[in-house]
Amino acid sequence: MAAEPAPNQSVERAAALLRALAEGHGDIRASDLAAAAGLGLSTTSRLLATMESLDLVVRDGGAGAYRLGPLALTLGGAAANQSRVYREARQHMQNLAGRLGLGVNLATRDGDHLLYLFNTEGPAAPKAFTLTGQRNPLHATGLGKSLLAGLDAAGRRALLPADRLTAFTARTVTDHDALDAEVDLVLTRGYATEIEELALGRACVAAPIRDRGNEVVAAVSISGPLSALDLSHRRDELGQAALELADTVSTALGYRAVALPPQALAAPPESAG
Repeated sequence: MAAEPAPNQSVERAAALLRALAEGHGDIRASDLAAAAGLGLSTTSRLLATMESLDLVVRDGGAGAYRLGPLALTLGGAAANQSRVYREARQHMQNLAGRLGLGVNLATRDGDHLLYLFNTEGPAAPKAFTLTGQRNPLHATGLGKSLLAGLDAAGRRALLPADRLTAFTARTVTDHDALDAEVDLVLTRGYATEIEELALGRACVAAPIRDRGNEVVAAVSISGPLSALDLSHRRDELGQAALELADTVSTALGYRAVALPPQALAAPPESAG
């Protein structure tokens, strides 16, 4: 058999710079990009000049700083539009955000993180930025717990070793037994909850989206400030809304309900959130 072709070093380096720009906030100087990407300044400058000529980056002539360019925006929009789950979910998400006044988010699993495909928000959960394209940990989010429902316990442990269950707040799930209980709730109740596990003052409910093969391919969530969600009184209402949205998208993807085995009908104890 022919050997696998070696990775192209220039492409890898350019991708590292684009990633650093995507993860940054505002314009970034070439020296800071070089440090973030682990590259020399001369290499970084040459790559940035090429990417600028291709409209992948834009340079502020006065400050000498860079940001992502119009081609990067075009590519991001095209990537979203090529996702069937995005196309099926987008309008329903906007309708729900308008009705509830809260944030509605769509994500898929990308390795050991979730990747936001789309988000929209209502007046009770405004954002000055888009989540699209950003990543978050699986174990500390309602979306992540819903996505992990597509794996069995062994698969979750292989994907997320115990030392990867990082605490972001005092409420973050940091052991697999507790995470198993959270995922079991998704499988029996239909939706996950997350209360201040990733960020203080924030909460969400989320539900998995399945395809025609009954595989979990994405998840949707309803999110916002604790006071806006008021989960102590609205958990079931919002959980049902997330579940119905997920079911609408799943049905469009060809999903058909599968009967649960008898042992799965015994619901586990309710979690704290």
